[in-house]
Amino acid sequence: MTTLAQRIKNDPRKYFLMALTSPVIYGLIVPFVIADVCGTVYQALCFPVYGIPKVRRRDYVLMDRGKLAYLTPFQKLNCIYCEYANGVIAYVGEITARTEWFWCPIKHERDVKYPHDHYPEFLAHGDADNFRAKLREVRKKCRACEAGCRTRA
Repeated sequence: MTTLAQRIKNDPRKYFLMALTSPVIYGLIVPFVIADVCGTVYQALCFPVYGIPKVRRRDYVLMDRGKLAYLTPFQKLNCIYCEYANGVIAYVGEITARTEWFWCPIKHERDVKYPHDHYPEFLAHGDADNFRAKLREVRKKCRACEAGCRTRA
């Protein structure tokens, strides 16, 4: 197995560019932390008012790769960063999905490429009569959503 020093010597440009871009990647930790805190505060304040069950952060932000003994310290740092960032995106995504489900459960006119799990519960775009008639029922389903309410396996 080659050492890091040998790999850098074999392709110095690649490693220079990787080092040059690392502040861009790691600088995004600030908005991820802000999103994490804001999402947590938002749902803590608003969801009880609307009767929407809170999203359990621990179901989305899983921090277990940093304990893997076979990773180098740098690999562990990268894994911790990625699992946190992806977990926060999923966590805040579920918070916003439940918010949309409660406040604006209307499908888009065009197909959504990757809709969230609650999207199938939404009402047809442009169907004003059905929207007025069914909004209360849709909100009731949203309020009944507890941990594990996701439809995908």
